[in-house]
Amino acid sequence: MILGSVTILVSCGPKSVAVTGPKYTSSEQLAQGKTIFENSCNRCHKLPDPAKHDNKGWINTLSRMAPKAKLSDDQHQMVYDYLISVNKK
Repeated sequence: MILGSVTILVSCGPKSVAVTGPKYTSSEQLAQGKTIFENSCNRCHKLPDPAKHDNKGWINTLSRMAPKAKLSDDQHQMVYDYLISVNKK
């Protein structure tokens, strides 16, 4: 009975929308993504170089890290868009 209740609670949690490509491209939105990246990611570890990953690599990395940083789907997208905008890969 308890296991069934836990399963229901877990399955009712918020679903994260996967980033699949750029969405925010204005300079204001990219600046916001940079600020979120610097403030959120730097809380737990040194900031990675945007060139560390290609676009797909950042999708995979942010899919793991955004929930830990408690980023909203929009914040997640803005960070991704900022990273790929400065990434030369």
